[in-house]
Amino acid sequence: MSEDELPAAAVRRERWDIKKLVILRTLRERGTVTATAQALLMTPSAVSQQLTNLARQLGVPLLEAQGRRVRLTDAAHLVLRHAEAVFAQLERADAELDRYVHGEAGVVRVAAFSTAVPALVVPAVRALRAAHPGITVRVREAEAAQAYELLAAGDVELALSLAAHAPTARDPQFSRVPLLADPLDVALPVGHPLAHEPALRLADLAGEPWIFGGSGPWSEITTAACEAAGFVPEQAHSAAGWTAILAMVEAGMGVALVPRMAAARRDGVVMCPLGADRPVRHVVAAVRKGAEEWATVRRVLDALTVQQS
Repeated sequence: MSEDELPAAAVRRERWDIKKLVILRTLRERGTVTATAQALLMTPSAVSQQLTNLARQLGVPLLEAQGRRVRLTDAAHLVLRHAEAVFAQLERADAELDRYVHGEAGVVRVAAFSTAVPALVVPAVRALRAAHPGITVRVREAEAAQAYELLAAGDVELALSLAAHAPTARDPQFSRVPLLADPLDVALPVGHPLAHEPALRLADLAGEPWIFGGSGPWSEITTAACEAAGFVPEQAHSAAGWTAILAMVEAGMGVALVPRMAAARRDGVVMCPLGADRPVRHVVAAVRKGAEEWATVRRVLDALTVQQS
């Protein structure tokens, strides 16, 4: 039977090729044909050919030249808007089928930033071992950009990050779950005159030398918190690791904001909670749309949420 002889509904179904739609979505996420090919373990020519075939099947142009690169057309974005609903429904179908076959057993892969691993993920794993021994959690340390690439590619089921670096609630590809509002404390050397001030405010430390990273999320969090308290922090030293930061605080070289999740005990450092202007950082988990219905993923999310208490 030729295509002309197929029922109209069958012809329409033939146009929507899931594998090719995945390639189109990956191109949207990665930006170039070369990066898309690397992510999907394909050759660039195979990516281009598959997308050309998809455009022919759908009857609309999906790509247009932009210098030496290509960009998605408005029609391509329209196609992907509908495809996201399909991908989410397939995740739900997989979840229901997995519950039918395996019940609450299986492997859940989690990508999490460094301080979340000991503070949230490890306690959750311990709780799951006792309550749901059929669930195995595999952890991969990754900062936000890498974690969401892994999540989009299907290499992990959960990604943990700071809310500021997570997809928005309107993102069609991911669902967000709030986990924790992590307070930021001030690390002071033991002999500091404000080390035992019961109502310490961030503004009280406006004249202090500060220690924080030269760039990246922690630099942004520190400067934003201090500016909200009415001053610009004087950066005396730059460091990215908490071991180095706390060692410098202990030596009296400056003060630092430290998330409570990351605080490590040092004899020469006092962790001081802040008063009314206490800043916090919000931690979220993200899953692919529809994947929150996997029984195993739901159990891991529940265990992570319990840790915030």
